[in-house]
Amino acid sequence: MSDVEKAAAEAVQAAQQSEQYALLLAAVQAAQAQQRPVCQHPHPVPAPQSSNTGKWVAAGVGGSVFLLAVAVSAVAVAVSAVALTVCLLVLRSVWQDIRADREKRA
Repeated sequence: MSDVEKAAAEAVQAAQQSEQYALLLAAVQAAQAQQRPVCQHPHPVPAPQSSNTGKWVAAGVGGSVFLLAVAVSAVAVAVSAVALTVCLLVLRSVWQDIRADREKRA
């Protein structure tokens, strides 16, 4: 057998396989068409579902703003506590100096 004869035989075999595959595909499609009943009444269109993404984004932004406000408030309380402590220490020192001066005079 020459190369041309081999190629021709393979081409014929490929054509036969293509026909077999086409018949097989047609049989499968026909079986599927018979299994599905065809109904004539219109189906209701499903209502569009609202996305919850906006709600989650809003909750995230609101929570972030709330936590930021809490953090700033905590810093403000800490600064106020330090300022009050320094003020009390200065006033105590001044008071002790005033008492020491009174004792020296007496």
